[in-house]
Amino acid sequence: MESVNAKYVSQKISKTRWRPVSHSSLQQPDIFATGSWDNEDNKISFWSIGNHGSSGMDEGFEGDPQLLCEHKHDGDVLDLQFLDQDRIVTTSSTGAVTIFRHHQNSQTISVSQRWPRVHRYPCDNAPCTGVVCSSPEIVTVGEDGKIIVFRADQEGVIRVIENADSSTIHAVTYLRTTEILTCILYLDDVLLPLHCVDRHPNQQHIVATGGQDGMLCVWDVRQGSTPFSLMEAHSAEMWEVHFHPTNPDHLFTCSEDGSLLHWETSTHSDMPSFLQGGRNNSMISRSAMAPAGGNQSLISTWLSGDSSKGRLETTHMLPSQTLSVNSLDVLGQCLVCGTDGEAIFVNRQVPV
Repeated sequence: MESVNAKYVSQKISKTRWRPVSHSSLQQPDIFATGSWDNEDNKISFWSIGNHGSSGMDEGFEGDPQLLCEHKHDGDVLDLQFLDQDRIVTTSSTGAVTIFRHHQNSQTISVSQRWPRVHRYPCDNAPCTGVVCSSPEIVTVGEDGKIIVFRADQEGVIRVIENADSSTIHAVTYLRTTEILTCILYLDDVLLPLHCVDRHPNQQHIVATGGQDGMLCVWDVRQGSTPFSLMEAHSAEMWEVHFHPTNPDHLFTCSEDGSLLHWETSTHSDMPSFLQGGRNNSMISRSAMAPAGGNQSLISTWLSGDSSKGRLETTHMLPSQTLSVNSLDVLGQCLVCGTDGEAIFVNRQVPV
């Protein structure tokens, strides 16, 4: 755990994201953004783990995140995504969607575009719970059950899907450039909210979700509404799940229970790793029945639970359990997470 640096920031961190780096380079990320919640004055902040703007007094804290700049944010930051190298999109408990621009030369932040109260009830604001970006397109979801499409280069709303669902939509991701997947509820005798979703970066039909019961679910979206696998992950709500963007045999989850888990699948075959069997003492896997018309060779291997062909192992990534770990992001060998304990943790030696 020597590679983990903690920074105490006097605000509860709701979201954190790495600034993207060029896929063609071997550069590791060095700047990330955070958003806060449940504070008297909420903020978005940019941080560096490089030498951006660091002063001499910080030299004794090599590896600690250093604050570059910050800006007031109206309401809780409920989601945050980079639109490009210089702009981030935030969603708010006030129902607003805002694009902020990070000016790297002056280390300042300005508001580039804002859509106030786009998510709302007839008599009040509705929290905007999730956002996904594919520049210049922006898609948001909210407690009002709406899906709203924006473009960063246009002032108005492009499209509103009014009744996408009758209950809260908690998260959204792209499946393809013209398809999105929303995260609402999972039905298994009782209704349990799903809080987070992520798509496998190479196999777009494989998605992972987590929710109120702390279970990690892996789905094949081509095969209907039953998950391929359910795994006991956390003892409380799971807030985020992320496949590693370039090495998706690795997956990361964080939870209200104060833990951050690294899930690793090792395999000796060419089969997609998350469709293989295997278990260890820290999890229980319950696979779906093979659907009609499915790839029987693929499904039967997953159902066989043959640990010699695939194994899923979990590792705790934080030195000790803390208050709720609300958000995580991983890029290259760098991982960052934010907590209700008013701390940011950065690990620059993630074994992927």
